[in-house]
Amino acid sequence: MSLASEFKKLIKNNKPAYLGVGISSSSVKVLEISEIEHRFRIESYAVEPLPPNSVVEKAVVDVESVGEAIRRAIRKSGTSLRNVAACVPGSSIISKTITLPAELSEEEMENQIMMEADQHIPYPLEEVSLDFEVQQTNAHNPDMVDVLLVACRNENVESRIAALELGGLEPAIMDVEPYALENAFVLISSQLPDNGFDKTIAIIDIGSSMTTLYVLQNHTTIYTREQVFGGQQLTEEIQRRYGLSYEEAGLAKRNGNLPDGYQTEVLEPFKQAIVQQVSRSLQFFFSSSRYNSVDHIVLAGGCSSLPGLDELIEAEIKVNTSIANPFAAMTISSRVDPGNLSSDAPGLLVECGLALRSFD
Repeated sequence: MSLASEFKKLIKNNKPAYLGVGISSSSVKVLEISEIEHRFRIESYAVEPLPPNSVVEKAVVDVESVGEAIRRAIRKSGTSLRNVAACVPGSSIISKTITLPAELSEEEMENQIMMEADQHIPYPLEEVSLDFEVQQTNAHNPDMVDVLLVACRNENVESRIAALELGGLEPAIMDVEPYALENAFVLISSQLPDNGFDKTIAIIDIGSSMTTLYVLQNHTTIYTREQVFGGQQLTEEIQRRYGLSYEEAGLAKRNGNLPDGYQTEVLEPFKQAIVQQVSRSLQFFFSSSRYNSVDHIVLAGGCSSLPGLDELIEAEIKVNTSIANPFAAMTISSRVDPGNLSSDAPGLLVECGLALRSFD
């Protein structure tokens, strides 16, 4: 069964609006975007923390806790939307580009893919959800087209669906995280040299427990890599050094209520560790591709707004660096707090890409 047939609603004349919902290791994020006179507007959003270990390395472990957090986030945001665009992490999918005759209809392509899928997917077909998208005419044979085939284990999809339904929502689209981020790239491209065209852009998403490198060339994702590293390490160091519980350390980190030596003894070493992770991720990219440089680095995720981090990375890695703000050209509903939105903006790129599915 394909992701397309299982999750995507048929779009009639009145196209539904989708609420973008992201589930990370530390929080649930919901975002509603509308379009008024050809300009996007943020109607509502919320970020709701998750209990520890509810999601481990982007896998939903405690469906009930995640569902309850989704329900709280919906209530906090005030949104009335119930149709949802969500996503599975890039690490949970297998993607292959295959070639098929251009003359096939979409139904014929799906039948052909289902017959051949076991050659490309290392799992029994009954254990996976499949989807595909025609990319372009094949460069070597104009009678063939390149087709992107994406497969995900059912358990990764079903746990997210269960959590969303427990939260009172209707899963309508299940996307893939790197593609959702690519969809949001248009919102930050105007902040980049030459609007990102003919440029190699590295987006570093520094989350709570995972840091993900996305590399886009000419607005198209060409590389992703995840590694276990994030703001959780900073919280744990605060906990250890100052004898606090994990919850107290997280609260102190957010409120800035820490001793004088915190900046030099804890925060600066953590920022240097981020620089090392960024450098290491880029080196992996260079060693596995034909590229040996990037034109710009964009920081995203909750840790990206650490004071001076962008300047430090730029100075150490010698690449122009900025912090993602997908809302720079948007208007804001009166029920959205501009200060909170500004703080949370770098961590909402994926949710932006999901919410933008309303306008596909």
